[in-house]
Amino acid sequence: MAKRNQTIVSEFLLLGLPIQPEHQNLFYALFLAMYVTTVLGNLLIMFLIRLDPHLHTPMYLFLSNLSFSDLCFSSVTMPKLLQNMKSHALSTPYAGCLAQMYFYLFFGVLESFLIVAMAYDLYVAICFPLHYAAIMSPRLCLSLLALSWVLTTAHATLHTLLMARLSFCADNVIPHFFCDTSTLLKLLCSDTRVNGLVILFMGGLILVIPFLFIIMSYARIVSSILKVPSARGIRKAFSTCGSHLSMVSLFYGTIIGLYLCPSTNNSTAKETVMAVMYTVVTPMLNPFIYSLRNRDMKRALGRVFWKKKISFSLKW
Repeated sequence: MAKRNQTIVSEFLLLGLPIQPEHQNLFYALFLAMYVTTVLGNLLIMFLIRLDPHLHTPMYLFLSNLSFSDLCFSSVTMPKLLQNMKSHALSTPYAGCLAQMYFYLFFGVLESFLIVAMAYDLYVAICFPLHYAAIMSPRLCLSLLALSWVLTTAHATLHTLLMARLSFCADNVIPHFFCDTSTLLKLLCSDTRVNGLVILFMGGLILVIPFLFIIMSYARIVSSILKVPSARGIRKAFSTCGSHLSMVSLFYGTIIGLYLCPSTNNSTAKETVMAVMYTVVTPMLNPFIYSLRNRDMKRALGRVFWKKKISFSLKW
């Protein structure tokens, strides 16, 4: 690779979203509303799961962790984006940029592992209903969560350390609204072959393999559902999978569009739009998917607020 002029970079300039100046206020209000919705929606899910004993099951244990991950994942990029749109202060320090990259990788990959754990929970619930309690024991659930957090930490730390050892060129302008790994690699003067190999290997490990596992789980689930004799039982089983399947489609659909289907024409704009879908829209929609399409969450919401209403009435 041809070497360009190297320099010690102390800060980067995030160009943000390609929005016309006259539309800045409109999009600022839109993204602020979306971020507030993301925060409140995911906090509500964690709140309900914590307070309602009926939701103290493996599936909702994973869902509460997923809501926490979505909340943090959106918070990695959205506050900085909103600040830049309002103040037009585009600079971000070198350490802050690497920290943003670390947490972006951390919570993005954590969501992938949690979706796999939820798929396994559905697989056991539908294919082995009589042995569900024995298989999905508290020990196994906590082990799956611990494994997800440990692997995620190792993945994010590895990529961050590999990035920190390299030298950047004089050009410190990032045509994006956050410090993405692929965008930072384009600014490097050092040899990035090791980084590329690690990205390829780890991408297969944390995205392709989990996705194939989900596909195989759903293949077994569909096979078991079709053996159910009653139409009502089939509808109930598919309804159980509906929320998770919607989340899988949304998560992996944006991943495939962002990283596996590169565009040669207008690629920067396309990548930015897909990144907004991945980092802003998906974390916002997950609470709606699990509240509007999930009867357990609706009932929990009614029970919690009914108890609050009764306790408030008794005080008066």
